[in-house]
Amino acid sequence: MLAPRFRVVAAELHERAVRFRMPFRFGATTLDGCPQAFVRATIELADGRRAHGVAAEMMIPKWFDKSAEKSNADNIDDLRDSLRCASDVYLAAHAPRSAFAHFAEHYEPLLRAGALRAQESLVINYGAAVLDRALLDALCRALDVSFATAVLANVPGVDASITPDLAGTDIDAFLAALEPRQSIAARHTVGLVDPLTAGEIIRCTQDELPQSLDQVIARYGNTHFKLKLSGDADADIARLLRIAVVLDDLPEYVVTLDGNEQYADVESLQGLIDALRTTPRVNRLAESTRFIEQPLARSVALNVDVGAAARWRPLLIDESDATVDAFVRARKFGYDGVSSKSCKGVYKSLLNAARCARWNASPGRRRYFVSGEDLTMQPGLGMQQDLALVSLLQLPDVERNGHHYADGFGGGGADDREQENFLAAYPSLYEGLHGGVRLAIRGGMIDLASLAASGFASLAEPDFSALDPLGTGDACMNARSPAHRTQENLA
Repeated sequence: MLAPRFRVVAAELHERAVRFRMPFRFGATTLDGCPQAFVRATIELADGRRAHGVAAEMMIPKWFDKSAEKSNADNIDDLRDSLRCASDVYLAAHAPRSAFAHFAEHYEPLLRAGALRAQESLVINYGAAVLDRALLDALCRALDVSFATAVLANVPGVDASITPDLAGTDIDAFLAALEPRQSIAARHTVGLVDPLTAGEIIRCTQDELPQSLDQVIARYGNTHFKLKLSGDADADIARLLRIAVVLDDLPEYVVTLDGNEQYADVESLQGLIDALRTTPRVNRLAESTRFIEQPLARSVALNVDVGAAARWRPLLIDESDATVDAFVRARKFGYDGVSSKSCKGVYKSLLNAARCARWNASPGRRRYFVSGEDLTMQPGLGMQQDLALVSLLQLPDVERNGHHYADGFGGGGADDREQENFLAAYPSLYEGLHGGVRLAIRGGMIDLASLAASGFASLAEPDFSALDPLGTGDACMNARSPAHRTQENLA
């Protein structure tokens, strides 16, 4: 179908603090909480109709930019700045465009503007990734269709205009062939300081929810796990041995390993792989491993051949997936997989999935894949939209841990009324438990049935008047900008 065109006429930028119920360590960083960004955008279609859409995303420090020169506060300010920049640029474009064309038209200019501020590409693309979801939600609401229905008909107008490697691909046909899943396995992440058994718990939480890995399994029934690595092969094998003691009690389980850029080079990564292959007590865990995620730092990951290491298990890029062409470059160096993360953009996930379909159609082994990775996604808009995306990509499992480190909606600052609204709107997704509303995981699975409603998984939304305006930080247009922006005040 012909993709509807619209103007972006307003964007409200807000945030709210999320408190973690227990600390989480990834790489060299341990977090006890951070802010979540919220966007409400208004569009105007060619016939004058207006509709608003919403989106939310965590502002996690030391993932988008891991440079030692910047503090956690600097990282968060950079993400706020990215949101302001994307909002200003989209609003300044008065010509009506399709949803995808708004993204494609501003992709390169935003990268150039961010480069002048010495920002990482992941940071630069963050703002557009969140804003694009709000715009797509607005379009779905205006047309009274669900996210899945919109994508299947290519209502956003996705094309190969910024991905020349996909020239000649029938993207409409690829999207039309997608079929959303009705359920998905929750892959539980085990952080570097997470207790593995109840006997290891040192810091007690003020709730009755699980803290240790064995408690998680008993409560949620998980069979899929993501294990964080430190970059020290000896230390990692020692911890994996302890994790294996817990997991090996399960009849079946699946594991992925996340390097978080911690391994210095291919040789040290190969040392880990050799140890996994030759250490008897970790044998079952090693056999259950599907892939290794981003073991090398982004500064070197796409400059060295990892083909030898990938012969044991496929390697997947995550932090290195900073631009729309990153997966194409990674493939040349031996990587087989790429992560889907809402903070990197819904369109990038769809385009990377189209690449996998194209590459896997060639003669030979089917091996290229997209995997759902997003540790910190909180209940509400962010999690719902990410689940709607990975459901449509037909992924069998997704990393889902925000519920473990934050206290459900309550940890994200939602009051009782907001929590009840989300539970009523998405009864298959949430449950009332221990005085709050939380993600429902039963038998290790998440029921996605209630995501099929009109809009981009946004039947309920927070009270924006109760949210804080987006915090301070360097604005894009050489001046501080208000939290509420319109085309009129930018003209």
